[in-house]
Amino acid sequence: MKIDNSLKSVGSASAGEARAQPAKSQPAAPAAPAGAKVELSSLASRMSEIEAAMANVAVVDVERVSEIKQAISEGRFKVDAGKVADSLIQSVRQMLASQTGRA
Repeated sequence: MKIDNSLKSVGSASAGEARAQPAKSQPAAPAAPAGAKVELSSLASRMSEIEAAMANVAVVDVERVSEIKQAISEGRFKVDAGKVADSLIQSVRQMLASQTGRA
């Protein structure tokens, strides 16, 4: 088999270089007809109200976190290992019960 080297190089960019491609314009989304109307169900409206109310609720109680940090730094924060273990066992029992459908 003979290899023909008659093809000429098309550009001066080496194989490792990336060539810039012109950006293709994306077709614009079709505009809605002038008389188009969207209605939300009462559930969707209620959900929007709940989301708005939740946006104003703090996720973390910053004051409580500060109190705990202060107690840790002063050595006043005590961990009850028995209580932690009991809570952990209870949460595992609940998880297993929800997976198997039995208590």
